[in-house]
Amino acid sequence: MKQKFFIDTNKAVTGLIVFVMIVIYNQWGNTTAWVYLAVHGTYGFLWVLKSQIFPDKQWEERTSWAYGAVIWLGLSLYWVAPWIITSQSVQDASWYLAICISIYALGVFLHFTSDMQKYTSLKLNPECLITTGLMARTRNINYFGELLIYGSFALLARHWLPAAILMAWVLFIWVPKMLKKDRSLSRYQDFKAYKERTKLFIPFLL
Repeated sequence: MKQKFFIDTNKAVTGLIVFVMIVIYNQWGNTTAWVYLAVHGTYGFLWVLKSQIFPDKQWEERTSWAYGAVIWLGLSLYWVAPWIITSQSVQDASWYLAICISIYALGVFLHFTSDMQKYTSLKLNPECLITTGLMARTRNINYFGELLIYGSFALLARHWLPAAILMAWVLFIWVPKMLKKDRSLSRYQDFKAYKERTKLFIPFLL
């Protein structure tokens, strides 16, 4: 089974999971819970569309059911945020919700457009080093987009645990993948110069 099967199914059911939490904890009047359902639910839907339209090659690799279960359960940790919101009836101010939604929107733009740029560039020229567009100043702008997306989810919960889970993903999953990608791209003659003028992950900082 391909890795993307486990990733896609998890993201596809996220909206349903959040809705069930709203029902169980009787949060029909909780605006924060509905906003969370809207942003995380649409993200899951968009991810599945992306996986079908411009898939990421790394998720096309086959894996065992055991490791697939690890992937699925690991991604399920992101459901801690909506559980906190619904079980503790977290209700954010309107201005705070607006900030979180704006962060989410920017993250979606950076994540999906950079993945599309990578997909189309490699489709047209499989051996190219992508150094333009969204990749011009940050080598992993797609991961930064994801950071904004999941960061907005954590902010909605106003609790340290979703933020800690996100940081664990960044440190133990994302960063190693970025460094592995750098090692792979080092085969290109222009990579050294490209690396010197760009950031690994976060624009202008890291």
